[in-house]
Amino acid sequence: MPLLQPGEPPAFTAENLAGRSPCLLLCEHASNRIPRALGDLGLPPGEIERHIGRDIGALVMARALSRHLDAALFSTGYSRLVIDCNRPLSRPGSIPEISEETVVPGNLGLSAADRAARQNELFHPFHDAVTAHLDATPARRCVIGVHSFTPSYRGVSRPWEAGFLYASAGRFAAPMMEGLRAQGFTVGDNEPYVIDADDYTVPVHGEARGLPSLLIEIRQDLIAHDAAALDWARRLAPLIARAIASVTEDA
Repeated sequence: MPLLQPGEPPAFTAENLAGRSPCLLLCEHASNRIPRALGDLGLPPGEIERHIGRDIGALVMARALSRHLDAALFSTGYSRLVIDCNRPLSRPGSIPEISEETVVPGNLGLSAADRAARQNELFHPFHDAVTAHLDATPARRCVIGVHSFTPSYRGVSRPWEAGFLYASAGRFAAPMMEGLRAQGFTVGDNEPYVIDADDYTVPVHGEARGLPSLLIEIRQDLIAHDAAALDWARRLAPLIARAIASVTEDA
């Protein structure tokens, strides 16, 4: 039986595919929707509304950045608790049994067929579409994932208002970090996370292609409301444009 039923939204949305920006935007944790066939994954009330369900504010900000930059955008249609589109399929966090401190009952004891359904209907369609777009559009010369992070994690406060996560793309990240610091913001350089074996977007769509790539992380209390997310998009857009120029002008 298919995971997604008739009338349910698609696995992903692609917007502004003809955008003129050299940079491709991805929002891998855009939604907290759960397929009807999976019910509520056995979660307590309200849990899916938290950060574990999606990156709060990220989709509003990503869509605004797409407009400001005239950039193509791919965003996921279902919660990372169903399957995380920024995790390799081999990693435990791909379909998390525990997220932060919350057990996800609907992810416990899954059969190979259950896992395959989520991979084939949600993960692969998103990434296959991104791959096809990059293959068909050589003008895309950098990749940015748009995310948000919690103000604290397991009781430890996070002082950054924004963070930039990258592997080899330090030159790409620098104008964005410097621009925000010049405006008085506390900016994380590979904080609050690092790119490692649990990441997919930067290693696969960026590094493996030789494309400058990174994840932008904005603290979610700063973009929890649409107006604030739109303000951050306006703040980031010129810095991103400067960074894009820094890595594409000689390409």
